[in-house]
Amino acid sequence: MTRNIMSPAKYIQGKGEIRRLHRYCTELKGKKAYIVADAFVFANYEKEISEGFQGGDVSYVLHSFAGECSLKEVQRIVEAAKESEADVIIGIGGGKTLDAAKAVGFYSRLPLIVAPTVASTDAPCSALSVLYTEDGRLDKYLPLRSNPERVVVDTEIVSKAPVRLLVAGMGDALSTYYEARACRRSAESGGRDTSTIAAYALARACRDTLLADGLQAKQDAENGILSKAVENIIEANIYLSGIGFESGGLAAAHAIHNGLTLLEETRPVMHGEKVAFTTIVQLVLENAPIQELEEIIKFNRSTGLPVTLEEMHLSAEQPDRLRIAAEASCAPGTPMDNMPFSVTSDSVVKAMLEVDQLGRQLPLKS
Repeated sequence: MTRNIMSPAKYIQGKGEIRRLHRYCTELKGKKAYIVADAFVFANYEKEISEGFQGGDVSYVLHSFAGECSLKEVQRIVEAAKESEADVIIGIGGGKTLDAAKAVGFYSRLPLIVAPTVASTDAPCSALSVLYTEDGRLDKYLPLRSNPERVVVDTEIVSKAPVRLLVAGMGDALSTYYEARACRRSAESGGRDTSTIAAYALARACRDTLLADGLQAKQDAENGILSKAVENIIEANIYLSGIGFESGGLAAAHAIHNGLTLLEETRPVMHGEKVAFTTIVQLVLENAPIQELEEIIKFNRSTGLPVTLEEMHLSAEQPDRLRIAAEASCAPGTPMDNMPFSVTSDSVVKAMLEVDQLGRQLPLKS
């Protein structure tokens, strides 16, 4: 039986880490860094980045990432990095900026450092880039040769990002354990290799951390406090979820999320917000105990994550729209294949409607 676990070579989390990027370039024997950063980083942290490289042996070029994380945009940055003669790629910013930088590192065959400025997804740690079409629709997953060499998280920066992003990261991380559990059940029932003990433990720790510290972290972040709860949630959103999903597997929650990206009306809903809702849909598909459903719905409600179709910009009165997403989620080759039983588009639509009803009617327990 073969088991494996995937992770970055080094994960660093702490205050002021944005000023230490040169140190991690030096560890990788880099002499010139090509930095892919979004507009927010340019506007707010260019000074800190510059000061960090002053007096060192590593030079850098700053590239402003704008637009969609598409193959066309990635290829354009690859050519620019080549012309600059860079020997290390650094991505600084949100999820799509980091996905672009990871893809650039892949095609350039250069070592990669990622420095997330938000904790809205678990993308930073993974050996995967999600590419989109020019108009923002999911294009494909790009498997990378390896995870990033360094993941550097400056918690001072992350904690100052809009609270909605931190909460969306909780929504993305929420699915980690339940999808890993579904994949594990599927593997065991089919006599296939299961995830490592370590990966499953990290996925469970991710879930437990969210339920224990999620609400407090949201409240502290709203009050500008970089508390232990905020630090814990940043680690859960980025590291525990990142390793847990990649080594534990994806299932219905992300399959249905991907289907929902086809619906224009869900565009204002963030990735993690969608996943928070589709995690409950997966639990309904699994016929999970009502206590488990109550626990997750209560968590979503307390943190402001979606529990109804209306919050997803959808409607139970338009089942045909739901069916578009459902059919896409059940297409061959999607994460739905990892469920321990066969799932149909009809069952997905039915589950979404049931979640909507539960979200509107299920009483909360004190």
